[in-house]
Amino acid sequence: MHELKNKSEIVYIRQACRIVSDLLMYIKELTKPGITTRRLDTKAEEFIKKRGGTPAFKNYNGFPSSICTSVNEGVIHGIPSTKRLKEGDVLSVDVGVRKAGYYGDAAITLPVGQIDGELSRLLKVTEEALYSGIERALCGNHIGDISRAIQERVEKDGFSVVRDFVGHGVGKKLHEEPPIPNYKTPGRGPLLVSGMTLAIEPMVNMGTYEVEILEDNWTVVTRDGSPSAHFEHTILVTEDGPEILTMY
Repeated sequence: MHELKNKSEIVYIRQACRIVSDLLMYIKELTKPGITTRRLDTKAEEFIKKRGGTPAFKNYNGFPSSICTSVNEGVIHGIPSTKRLKEGDVLSVDVGVRKAGYYGDAAITLPVGQIDGELSRLLKVTEEALYSGIERALCGNHIGDISRAIQERVEKDGFSVVRDFVGHGVGKKLHEEPPIPNYKTPGRGPLLVSGMTLAIEPMVNMGTYEVEILEDNWTVVTRDGSPSAHFEHTILVTEDGPEILTMY
């Protein structure tokens, strides 16, 4: 069962989330044709440390970098490299920050220069699916209501929701209960109550939902080589509705 957060804990989670959201906007400014994802990773680590945080991903289960950078058919968990981004690419950036023992987590998919119309539509639909899910994060609803809203928004436009990876609770740890699928599953899932902090993160493919992991044992790519997009926010469930803690 998800551990509910009290007011003082939420203060610390907010601080971590603020660094996450500010960093994503900083990376957005830096993302241009010709830059390497390793350069983005270096700048991200500097940014996090300057703000008094710690990169939550670095050395987490052996992950070697401070951010995840997944390009084009990359879905999640891409390792930054010296390969330069080029015009027309799409880059998914996932960021986790730990501050004062608490965590924030968010992701965004960015166009590199000008991208084609179908890629733009993929990014738009994925982000809209994230907000559709967040809108259903209401006290008295269930996790399944979030999942259903995301899947329905994605499939309305003919795209596919990744099944092998899901959202999660977050706050005292980077990954907490409950899992948050982006697709409908049997049953309704856990009840949503005030004090839950959740990382909702649709991963959406232009082709089929099937994915595979590369030989580095981290990078997840679409099996059919089609482009993918990933958007994520950490939210707080309250009696007055969901509050986005990583708003960028």
